[in-house]
Amino acid sequence: MAPLAVPAAGTALLLIDVVNDLAFEGSAPLIREAEPMATRLARLKRRARHAGIPAIYVNDNFGQWRSDFRQTVAHCTARSSPGRVVSRRLRPSGNDYFVLKPKHSGFYDTTLESLLRELKISRTIVTGLAGNICVLFTANDAYMRGMRVFVPADCIASNTLEDNAFALRQIEVVMGGRTDSSDRLVFRRRSR
Repeated sequence: MAPLAVPAAGTALLLIDVVNDLAFEGSAPLIREAEPMATRLARLKRRARHAGIPAIYVNDNFGQWRSDFRQTVAHCTARSSPGRVVSRRLRPSGNDYFVLKPKHSGFYDTTLESLLRELKISRTIVTGLAGNICVLFTANDAYMRGMRVFVPADCIASNTLEDNAFALRQIEVVMGGRTDSSDRLVFRRRSR
């Protein structure tokens, strides 16, 4: 298949709930899918950063309203965290943005919309966990705000492959989003 050209200007990479301890009953299937996904997403993030695309971590606060994101990263990358491999592979850098969310959508009751407006973003590449919940709801809310939505199929993970396939189908059919694999995305920089 031919590459999918995505303009770098006006595009943001959203990493949903990838800094995550994954410490809940029944998380083993999600962890199995998330670990290889994190490797692909880390590659996509490097390519996006090289093209000048901002990375925005949109993350649950796990009910820790008094903690900051650095404490969340430390907790999720600790040896005792079942999600440590994913969190370590996708550890934020000093140039990344952070938005803490209280519910499923990255837009609900957060500053994400204001940040995207400040960055002049009209396209989002939505990635992360879980594809059929937080990724799907965030992609839908980006679409509802008139943004073009890309959700690389190989950069999201859900508890089951069926749940993941359902989310990708909704993104394609309902939102008109693109779900091409991350290696097909080619970022076009503006010529000077």
